[in-house]
Order: sequence, then structure tokens, then C-alpha cells
Amino acid sequence: MADDDTASSYQRQTIINLHNSGIPLEIIALQIDVSQEEVNRVIASAAAEDEQKSTSAKQASEAPSMASFYLDAVVDIGQAIRLAQERVWKALKVESQFNLSIEEMQNILAKFAKSRVTFVILHIDLVGSTRLSMTLPVDRLATIIQAFTQEMSLTISAYGGYVLKYVGDAILAFFPATGDDYYLPCINAVNCARSMIKIMREGINPILNQYDYPEMSVRVGIDVGENVVVQYGWDTHTVEGGRRLRAPHYDILGYTINVATKMTVLARPDQIVIGQMVYDVLDERQKSTFHQLQVSPEMWSYVSNYSDGGIYRLYGTA
Repeated sequence: MADDDTASSYQRQTIINLHNSGIPLEIIALQIDVSQEEVNRVIASAAAEDEQKSTSAKQASEAPSMASFYLDAVVDIGQAIRLAQERVWKALKVESQFNLSIEEMQNILAKFAKSRVTFVILHIDLVGSTRLSMTLPVDRLATIIQAFTQEMSLTISAYGGYVLKYVGDAILAFFPATGDDYYLPCINAVNCARSMIKIMREGINPILNQYDYPEMSVRVGIDVGENVVVQYGWDTHTVEGGRRLRAPHYDILGYTINVATKMTVLARPDQIVIGQMVYDVLDERQKSTFHQLQVSPEMWSYVSNYSDGGIYRLYGTA
């Protein structure tokens, strides 16, 4: 039964791909040996699904989300630090238990499939993992990296963000924006970055010190911009009874991700670097904690329409 479902899904996707390539319907029917009525049915069904996704994306962009609220006031950073210490200590002393899932993130992206949407992108990179890798056994290094990943992921979630992917010892996350108003997701992302640095300094490093491990720090890059949500293949899951289920796997394309990632490289340990668009929407109190970075053109030459064709300005915390 599962093989029949897989074959049917493959045939359906083949029809859609050929149709999108401009192949006439009668030629499609001939090529894959199905009736033209079946081809018409598949194309009509796909069109209806695209319309539904477009409507859902519009509703999702207009509906309030966690990122639409100022969350720093409700995040208990003291409690977050205490819990981080407990979890990291337990991971090193007893056993590691990590239960991170990307299902919710994929559900969010599914609402924006094949559409353009504004996201605040946050990229956090762990500094010091190379030193750890030179002194620790592989299993102990993996436990520490997993502990870092879990604590940073929980903090991102607390501020209304979603982890997009894990890349080695780095995390890429996004905060959805509502329409053209991205002040709240920007401020939540910045406050999230501040909290992550604080949790590293006061939560994770004291536990590492107890084991005579080197302290670690982070670098964070944040920018905002328009992105495209695209589907890359399928995730296959085996459920009870041995049946295989397939779910589309979504990702984000756009300059914003590349820019935020490159910003991170320019940051000092425990520094936040933000783009000009993020800086411009912050209030004066937040702006006062950043200063413009003077970066050589060899290291940073990104030109943006937002900066009137000039070099896109970067700002960093002290």
C-alpha cells in the first residue's frame, strides 16, 4: 500500500512538473501513459492547492504571532539561566537528553510556500568549539555542542523565533514579520541575541568551568528582508504499522540569510552585529547600544538598494 502511495505521488508530481514546464496536456498524457482526463484532474487539483496556500499565506501574514508581541517583558532571563545550568550540568554529569524538533518550523513555512515573505534572520555561531575539539573526547564534545544548541534553540523559541537549521556549531533562525511592520520581530530578535549571550556567560560557562573546560562565547548576526519559501524534496517518516508518510521539506531563499551569515563572521566574541534596516527601526534606547562598524571593502562590500546603492551599513554592540 505504501509503495502504491509513493508511486501515485511521484506520478502526480511528474504531471505537475511537466505542466509547469509548458508541455501540452495531451503530450503529458502520452508520455506517462495516463488519460488526459487524469492529467486535467491533477492540474486542477494542484491549482486549487496553490490557491489555498496563497490564501493561507496571506492570512498567516495578517494574523498575530508570537513575534508580533514584545516578548522581552515576559521572558524570565534569571529563570532561563538557572534552567540552562541544570540541563547542562545534567547532560555532563548524568546523561544528555535532547528533544529538538523542526516540525513546528516546517508547518510555519508551509503557510508561505511559493510566496515572498519578510523574515528577520538571526545567525548565531559558537566561538571556542575548536579549542574544545582539541582537548575533549568526541562524545564529550558532542554533548557540549548539543547542550549549546538546545539552550539557544529554547531561547529563540521564547522570543517568537523558529530554528531553520543547524549547521555544525551554528544555528540559523527566523522571526516572521507581519506585513511591512517588522519593528517587533527586529526588537525580539535583538533581545533574543542579548539573552543568548547572557545565558552563555552566566549559565553555560560556569558549568564548563566546574569541569575545567574552556569557556565559550558566541557571535550573532541579524538582518531583515524579503525571502522566498521553497520546497526541497520530501521528509519520509515511518509510523506505527510500518507505513511510510511523506511531508514536504521547506527552506528559505534570499539575500537576507547570506547577509546575516556574513555579518556573524565580522562580529567579535559575544558581539551582536545588525544590518542597517534593523538598526533604523530600533528605538533610540536600543540604537544607543550599537555603533556603526568601520569594515574594509575587502571584508564587506554588500551593496543594497536600501542604502541608495552604497555599501550596506553594519552596526555592532560595544
